[in-house]
Amino acid sequence: MSGEYLSNIPMTHREIAQTALRATVGSATIDSIRPIPGGVSGALVYRVDAGGRCYVLRMEGLASPLRNPHQYTSMRIAAQAGIAPRLYHVDEVARVAVMDFIVEQPLNTYPGGPHALAQALGDMLRRLQATPRFGRFVEYPEIVARLWAHVCRTNLFAPGVLDAHTQRLADLRNAFTWNSDEAVSSHNDILPRNLLFDGERLWLVDWESAYCNDPVVDMATMLDNFAPSPELEEVLLQAWLGHPPDRSLRDRLELMRALTRLFYAGVQFSAVATASRSVPDTDLSAPTLAELRQALRDGRLAPDALETRHLLGKMYLSAFFTGEKPPGLPPPISAFQVMGVADA
Repeated sequence: MSGEYLSNIPMTHREIAQTALRATVGSATIDSIRPIPGGVSGALVYRVDAGGRCYVLRMEGLASPLRNPHQYTSMRIAAQAGIAPRLYHVDEVARVAVMDFIVEQPLNTYPGGPHALAQALGDMLRRLQATPRFGRFVEYPEIVARLWAHVCRTNLFAPGVLDAHTQRLADLRNAFTWNSDEAVSSHNDILPRNLLFDGERLWLVDWESAYCNDPVVDMATMLDNFAPSPELEEVLLQAWLGHPPDRSLRDRLELMRALTRLFYAGVQFSAVATASRSVPDTDLSAPTLAELRQALRDGRLAPDALETRHLLGKMYLSAFFTGEKPPGLPPPISAFQVMGVADA
């Protein structure tokens, strides 16, 4: 394998990449290795063209003490079920995987439109939850609480500004009954950026957060990101369950949707907190989705800017507190996501 094609890969990961690709393509000629931009997990992701096929080479960055230990096993199970792209090579010790490259088509071209897409998503989640159960990690309310506690420690906001949200989180945790025996295989991050449409069918990618979880976690995220109307919510729910949800499940979903919204607020704020702010924020006012879209179109906001992430965090935080729909557009925001997915 020519070192020329490894030039895009940091020296720290070249041996790992070379070993993984040799195990995948053997003696086939590597035509190109190109970075795939847009990820937010910190992983190194590349498109590899070799032997007339296209692959994705994904290597994790530095190991974290909070790293989910079940992601590779979960990915294998999902690939075997035809939910994740086909896997060719996995090394959990080296934290590397090689899989099929999916040539992505816009979700708004899905045959049958939003109604058919909602049905397909519900069916995909039902199939995922029927797979052999992924490994256990940390219970979801605890993960949300840890992330929120971190946000409160960053001094991103002035003292007292987040107190009402911290109290609401405590109230939700007291109201949510957690039954670990009912936990199922879960992706735990079903957002537009992790859902690929190849022109015929859907694929889920980025299994870094996948582990055994409450069955309503993935559905709560799906409802907020892919079902912008009550009608589409019902289509998605019935495709998932095979029947309309009862009152108890609807109530449970509302509690979980609040928790997932606070989680994604925490994700945005945590990213912003890595940059220095001279004065802690005292203002929690958030733009509407229409206002955010217009600012992005006008160039007043950049999709990958920290200011945009800060506003998105506030939008998720508002949704957590009020029950209104969150933006559903965590960075990186593509033009398609800004103008299409939320309308689909």
